[in-house]
Amino acid sequence: MNPKIICLLAAVSLVFSGIAFAAGARTYQITGTVVEATGSKVTVEKGPERFEIDIDPATTKGSAELKVGSTVTVTYVMSATKIEGGAASSSKEETKASANP
Repeated sequence: MNPKIICLLAAVSLVFSGIAFAAGARTYQITGTVVEATGSKVTVEKGPERFEIDIDPATTKGSAELKVGSTVTVTYVMSATKIEGGAASSSKEETKASANP
């Protein structure tokens, strides 16, 4: 086989494998009624629950047209801004500690 074709196939496979691993965070959707809309957030009510979602102005189109009472579908990702906590202890150590008073 021609070496140029082999190099081309290798490059194409690397590109597609990189795309598969760079999928990013899982996306979620909610459809409900807008109960509040500002330039930086939207509050959507679905049944008894209310969802306050921040609007990213760099990536969100149509947020200026949000009207209270309209039905919208919001696509969002969950991302942590801060994580606090200590080291996890093993369950065996906890069992020994509770068994020996």
